[in-house]
Amino acid sequence: MKLFISGHKGMVGGALVRRFQQISGVTIVTRSRQELDLSDQAAVAAFYAAERPDAAIIAAGKVGGIHANSTYPAEFIYENLAIASHCIHSAWTSGVKRLLFLGSSCIYPKLAPQPITEDSLISSALEPTNEAYAIAKIAGVKMAEYYRKQYGVVYHSAMPTNLFGPGDNYHPQNSHVMPALIRRFHEAKEECRNEVPAWGTGSPRREFLHVDDLADACAFLLQLPDPPDLVNVGYGSDITIRELVELVAETVGYKGRIVWDESKPDGTPRKLLDTSRINSLGWKPRIPLKEGLAQTYQAFLEELKSNRLRS
Repeated sequence: MKLFISGHKGMVGGALVRRFQQISGVTIVTRSRQELDLSDQAAVAAFYAAERPDAAIIAAGKVGGIHANSTYPAEFIYENLAIASHCIHSAWTSGVKRLLFLGSSCIYPKLAPQPITEDSLISSALEPTNEAYAIAKIAGVKMAEYYRKQYGVVYHSAMPTNLFGPGDNYHPQNSHVMPALIRRFHEAKEECRNEVPAWGTGSPRREFLHVDDLADACAFLLQLPDPPDLVNVGYGSDITIRELVELVAETVGYKGRIVWDESKPDGTPRKLLDTSRINSLGWKPRIPLKEGLAQTYQAFLEELKSNRLRS
């Protein structure tokens, strides 16, 4: 199988490359952003026509935390819509029979019942802070579904929960909660700070999945002859933000005080995916949070030392 993995320089794409390198008979095709601009329709069409992959995983996208999504909504909706549209349509025109589109749990409504099932999609209003990103990803999910319905190609989607692992983005303002906390506590430890601030009460609950588990789930889904149009990929359980903050501090080795600023917003009280659909198909995650976090911090230190840290 000749497999195109878009976004291989990112955390998810890198994990996908590592996973599929372990499978005999798979030839992986990748392109960096400098080599192929996925927002350029003609360039994407020419790439597919020249390479003719058998399958594709669309892992590329513009991603970021609350600050980035709130500050740059135009870029988030434009770039993610363009990537989804060009990658899916050009895959079809070039004869790709199998495609897996990766979205995010952010596509689900803000007030979706917990745990969130796949049927919650487009059932009520989205979270305003990441609505632009979510709309673009929903469009990709529906595009894959409708191309499958109309043309008979097996194009389907997977919605991962909050991810972490090697190759994450540690930008001080635009990163997600896990890498942001790792960087914050590491720098506090290095600078011998007595205390580290944390937002809110720490009561909201969040679910986290190691990116290597997601890659394994993708390999599993691509082996299914008739996969669901949409499937959640998560760990199946969650922890409070307070527990997460304390666990990151412990993993990093920070000994100072954590100061909770309860004047800051907590955000959504809970966000947990219902993973019964993929579990019933035969897949479950294998990397516990504590073990995965320790691996991730070691990867952070190695990336920092070798000037490969994304930030």
